Formats: sequence, C-alpha cells, structure tokens
Amino acid sequence: MVDRRQTRWRLRRLRQIKTWQLILVMLACGFIAATFLRLNNVGMVERRDAVIAADKAGDAAALERRLYDLQRYVSSHMNADPGRIALENSYKKAYEQRLKEFESEIAQRANNDVVTKVRQTCDAQAQQGGYGRFGNTADPRYISCINEEWSKYPAAQESSYSFVAPPTAPYYHSFVSPDWSSDFAGWSVLLTGLIGLIILARAVTMVILKWLLKWHYRPV
Repeated sequence: MVDRRQTRWRLRRLRQIKTWQLILVMLACGFIAATFLRLNNVGMVERRDAVIAADKAGDAAALERRLYDLQRYVSSHMNADPGRIALENSYKKAYEQRLKEFESEIAQRANNDVVTKVRQTCDAQAQQGGYGRFGNTADPRYISCINEEWSKYPAAQESSYSFVAPPTAPYYHSFVSPDWSSDFAGWSVLLTGLIGLIILARAVTMVILKWLLKWHYRPV
C-alpha cells in the first residue's frame, strides 16, 4: 500500500509540470541556439571575406594575419566551416613569376625573339580555344602550348628544360569547425538537447508509473 501511495504521489508531481510547457521552453531555446549558430556563421563569412580581400590586395603580411584570424575563429566556433579557400591572386602572382623566370631562361639559351614568338603563339591559341592562362589554376592547355612551342627550337633540344607551373596545394586552405564549442551557440544547443531529453524521460517515467499503478500494485 505504501508503494502504491508513493507511486501516485510521484505521478502527481510529474503531472504538475506540463509537457506543453517544456516543449515551449525547448522551442525558445532552439530559436536562441539557431540564432547563435547563424551568428557564428556570419562571423566566419566576415573573416573569410577579409582573407579574400587581402589576397586580392596582394599584401602578403595582411593575408597571413587574416588567415590566422580565420583559423583561430573557425577552430573555436561550431557551424563556422569556411569550406576550401582558394588564394587565386596569390597563385596567379606566383605563376607569373615562374613564367617570367622561364622566359628569362629561354632568352639566355636562345634570344628574346623566341620568348616573344612562344608567347604570341600560345596567346593566340588560347584566344581561339576560348581559354586563358588560368582557370581555377593555371590552364594546362596553356602550359602544354608553351612547352610544345619551346621544344621546336634548337636551344630547347639541347636541354630538357621546360616550364612547370607552381604547385597549387599551398594556395588552398581548409579549416575544420568543431562539432561542439563552448560558446553561446554550443551551450544553447546543449540546453535545447537537455530539455528534449527531460521531455522524453518524463514521458517514459509517466508510462512506467501508470503501468505500476495498473498492474504491479493492483489488489490481488
């Protein structure tokens, strides 16, 4: 009899807290969590745009600072994954520098007329083919043209010297955002999940208590 009374008392206590009240609280917390998650993403976009702007400006020191700022922000905020960032202008600058070095070497091995002819031929082919020196990276068709045209000259046949574009890997950056972070977004998500678990636990407990009253503690 004592167990039956205690079970009824526990059931009444659970019924004092309405499920719809908990659901409203969970929805409010969910809205707050979504807002903070969105703010985390906005903060990432601002820093990613700063990286792209520094890349376009050609300021190596500023670019390094902006990359570090973005990495530090992404690593400490959830929902802040920037994806793969391509430093196109930095790569283009490195590519042009490598091409100038190649053309300087051609001029030393042959003469400046060879440099001009190779460049004019490949530029014309690129224009006719509807491509340029660059796509997302250096256009391989343009690189192939340079080496093919250069190989036609005796000076090239005397050596194995050819143009090789800079590797693209150093000019791509990817940063990983954590699954959970100890910021406003992380704690609000955690609170929302906790309230959801409370709702679930309350429902299961009420079912168990009702079952005990109906079957386990029923009079023999």
